[in-house]
Amino acid sequence: MSRNKIIGAVEIGTSKVLVLVGELGGEQSVSLIGYGKKISAGIKKGEIIDFNDATKVTHAAIAEAERSAGVNIDAIYLSMSGGHLEGTFNRGSAHVSSHDGRVVEQDVTRAVEDAKSRRLPERRLYVNHVRNPFLLDGKSVRSPVGLQGDNLEVGFWAVHGDENAIGNHIHAINGFGLDVDDMILSSICSGESSVFPPMKETGALVIDIGRGTTDYALYRNNYVIRTGVVCVGGDHFTNDLSMGLRINTRSAEDLKKREGTLLIDEVDNKQKVWLRGDYSIGDREIPLRSIHKILKVRAEELFLVIKDELSDLIKEEAPRHIVLTGGGSQLRGALELASEFFGIPSEQGYPPNWVDESLRIPENSTAIGLMLHAAKHYPAVQQRSSGLIRKLKGMFTSQR
Repeated sequence: MSRNKIIGAVEIGTSKVLVLVGELGGEQSVSLIGYGKKISAGIKKGEIIDFNDATKVTHAAIAEAERSAGVNIDAIYLSMSGGHLEGTFNRGSAHVSSHDGRVVEQDVTRAVEDAKSRRLPERRLYVNHVRNPFLLDGKSVRSPVGLQGDNLEVGFWAVHGDENAIGNHIHAINGFGLDVDDMILSSICSGESSVFPPMKETGALVIDIGRGTTDYALYRNNYVIRTGVVCVGGDHFTNDLSMGLRINTRSAEDLKKREGTLLIDEVDNKQKVWLRGDYSIGDREIPLRSIHKILKVRAEELFLVIKDELSDLIKEEAPRHIVLTGGGSQLRGALELASEFFGIPSEQGYPPNWVDESLRIPENSTAIGLMLHAAKHYPAVQQRSSGLIRKLKGMFTSQR
């Protein structure tokens, strides 16, 4: 008797390596049956900088997840972040070829292949290509087959990255005896788990603030129209406190968690807090307003970068919702500052309610969204990929 497919969702992040194990059910459903989590090593700003250290913690997390689930993983899905990722919008077109002017599957294939034929510079690989609406004679259509028209167009938000950076993540999995079946942008994963479908339809910007990077995705009419990675995360807030207050990073991290807020107006100018609170040698009082001002400046700079990168799309049609997720989003006052800065209502993004309470926290949005994405796209019959790098190279005709 055959069992259901077992999939693994792997997030190799700056703060942690998280592996979720899910059992596929019917109608694209998945049951979370185990997980493994290890503190990261050899990873900075979402990229592997020490392969041996990163591989050890990744393998340990996978082994722990399989033990937790009591089964072996059949297919691995990997989230991808890092400053090496870049995106571009590629559009392709095809003339409707049938004698009666109705779109057939071959027309769709030709338009898609045209959009995917754009050449990349050396040592760059496409990671994801996210389809946007079809246009038939300039009008947006959801499914063009059978409709009458002359010219069919389709656009893809195509994200590419450094071949070596991508390969390092994949080989970290391969060393465990598993192949990576697919790789998904972290921002899309976070949106999958923390943004409700009606919000995606009316327009939403999801911002995932991690420890080393911040990933974002902009939704419009239920499509991802832009993604990005900013190499600023929670560690940068900590480092700013360390430098600004002349304290070590460990004390700065503790101070950020204990006293950090972005709501400066609530703080008395004269109010102070103790650095450690144990009154030992080196302990001292620090103005609370100084802590908050340093953190707010960094948060505003982060939001400004995202706003500038999306300025053309926001001017065209601003999203109606902002969803903050990731561990860094839980800094007090983050939602209020985001709402004020963008002029758009903001809310905290959490994984779905069916997720176990111990895992249903913002910092797990990426891994849980990756699991959901994998459940939707896992083929009914699939042979193990012999290497995702070769798959990515063959994804576009210009790469052959």
